[in-house]
Amino acid sequence: MYKGKSEIKSKVKARIRQRIRKKIRGTSERPRVYVFKSNSYVYAQVIDDERGAVLATASTLEKDFKAKNKNTKNKGACEVLGRILAGRLKEKKIDRIVFDRGIYPYHGRIKMLAEAIRKEGLVF
Repeated sequence: MYKGKSEIKSKVKARIRQRIRKKIRGTSERPRVYVFKSNSYVYAQVIDDERGAVLATASTLEKDFKAKNKNTKNKGACEVLGRILAGRLKEKKIDRIVFDRGIYPYHGRIKMLAEAIRKEGLVF
């Protein structure tokens, strides 16, 4: 039986996520920064996997972000988002993280986000 393309794509993405999550774990000392990228927006969460808790979030939909940048889906927007997230992590006294790129390759918007977090002094 033939399956629809969307069903096949979602299964492939799920396998990629599982493969990456086998290797990456967030702890209270080094939480995991997970990135989700849609066609219009970028979302980032800082997760402690031991407790199953979200410690901080940032997205291109927030008022803080929109005050600094009007475009929500280019590399510059991801750089601003990385600075905002790094500032929130510094407030919580977190200086070491694990970066989880999700199903996305490490280039373009994802790379700009990671480099902006690094520039702010976080280590990963």
